[in-house]
This record gives sequence, C-alpha cells and structure tokens, in this order.
Amino acid sequence: MTKPLSTATPLLDRMTTILEQSKDDNDRQFVTALGRGLSLLAAFEHDDRLTHQQLCQMTALPKATITRLIHTLITLGFLRMTEHGQYQLGSSAVRLSATAWSRHDIVTAAEPLLRQFASENEVSVNLATEVEGEMRYHACCRSPARLSVNLQVGSAVPVARTAIGRAFYAASSPARQAVIMSNLQEQLSTEDYNHAQTALASAAAHYAEHGYTISDGEFSTDILAVAVGVFDVATGQYAYSLNASVPSANWESEEYAAMIVPKLQALAERIGSGV
Repeated sequence: MTKPLSTATPLLDRMTTILEQSKDDNDRQFVTALGRGLSLLAAFEHDDRLTHQQLCQMTALPKATITRLIHTLITLGFLRMTEHGQYQLGSSAVRLSATAWSRHDIVTAAEPLLRQFASENEVSVNLATEVEGEMRYHACCRSPARLSVNLQVGSAVPVARTAIGRAFYAASSPARQAVIMSNLQEQLSTEDYNHAQTALASAAAHYAEHGYTISDGEFSTDILAVAVGVFDVATGQYAYSLNASVPSANWESEEYAAMIVPKLQALAERIGSGV
C-alpha cells in the first residue's frame, strides 16, 4: 500500500513557485513544458518510488499532463517504471546527477559571493560547519572594520556561544542536533554542557520564529553577529551556516538584524542553490 502524499518537497516547492511566477510575469522566454517536466523529477527528491496519483497530487498538474510528461521522461531515460507500476528515477537522471555531484563544491562557489557581500555591506562574513563539537570555518571574508577576533579558514569557534554555531544547530535535523549534543557532551564540562543545552534550545526557538540567530558580545565582547543556515540542494540538508558580524559599538542588535538578515538569507539561498 502506498502512502498518501500531501506536501511538496522543498525543491518542488521552489520550482512550482518559479513556474507560477513566470506565468504571472508572462515570461515568453520561459518554456513551461520543460519546467513542468523538471518539476516532476523534483518530486523524487525524498521518495524513491511514486505512483501516478502521487505525482498528480504533489505537482498539482492535470492527470493527462502527468501522463504525457511521464511518457516523455521514460522515453528519454529520466524515469523508469517498476514491476509494481510505480515510477522512479531512470539511468539518465542518475548519470546526470552523479556528474553534477562530482563537480559540486559549495565552498569554492561561495567565496566570490562572500567577498562581494562583505564589501557591499561592510561586514565580516563566514561560512562554517560543525565538526566534533566546534564550528569549523571553511570560507572567511573580513570587513574593512577592525574586529578583535581575526578568524581564518580552519579556525574553530564554540557552537553554543556563537551565532554561526547556534544557526547551524537550529537549522539541523533532529538527528544531526542529537549528534551535535553528543559531541558537545564529550568536549565540555558538565556545567558548560548544561549552559550549552540552554543556549541552543533558546537559539532554536528564536530561529523558528525569526529565521536567524544572534550573538551580541557572548563570544567576543565587541562583536555583534547574526547567522542563518545554508540549505545545500545537492545534499538535501543544512550543510553549513553563514554569519555576518560587525563591531557591536556601531550597531544596536535589533537594528542590525533588521538591516542584514534579509540580505544574509538571500545570500544563503544563492550559495545553497548554486545560483
């Protein structure tokens, strides 16, 4: 028995929005049929096998359209039918995705975007991920403003006391959060671990409501930083987090967040989607 599906995948959601926007904008250069076909493939982001009915439900496309798209994609090798009458990605899709994955380097692609962002907004901006209970920096672009802490690629900072660590934790799946907490428990004293638990729980709640985390003088007394998660579309998970920091003497925290967070979220989306 197949499970009913009522929600789109994040990738399918994004593609559906683009399809609708192109229609609203009367974009004559946009090939709607191609967009629909690629959206059908996007439905398989988190499901190995889907039925015709499930594809109709997930894409909200007419049955006849789904039938034609499936026929075309099977003919081209991007879909195949299983022995039970379901559909799954075919050899052409697998080969293409394997090629793309082998060439995927999110950090290298992010570096020029970080440099541009730092220059345009006069902030320091960094990309990091959690490794054994610390946030390890993979890309760094410093602000023209002098900060007391100079972080380089390879530098490590605490997870619970930094905006970039809190954002990574808050955006991570429950399973990844459990791994992070296990790593922290191994690395920290009981007292520091308890403080970390409290700080990360609070940060996760703030992130759920506002879409970012903040650290105002907690890691370094004169640094104000906000951070967001970076969703990597190639892996389907939050693989990094991204922060933007300034001297705390120059800004009030709420004013700074209101100014920089929307820009930082847009940057995170560009990095994660490879745009």
